Amino acid sequence: MKKKEMGIIAFGVWLMIISIFMVLTQRVDLESFFVIGFIGFLVIVELLGSSYFKPAYQKYIWYLVAAGLVIFGLIVAQKVMEIIAK
Repeated sequence: MKKKEMGIIAFGVWLMIISIFMVLTQRVDLESFFVIGFIGFLVIVELLGSSYFKPAYQKYIWYLVAAGLVIFGLIVAQKVMEIIAK
């Protein structure tokens, strides 16, 4: 099994664990799901990354990371604005 396939399976399992945990605790929140899923994505990217050889698909992964960081920043800014407004 290739690293790329292992990463996809690991990320899918991570998202399933998050989903099941949120349903069991009866606290389903899209923002929390995104943040926890994004943290798992970053961990998987770092664990599967190689310092000596960069596959072609790894360039596109960094675009996903950048997009995720922008969305994460927007979520944080929104939460800060909610706190300030109170």
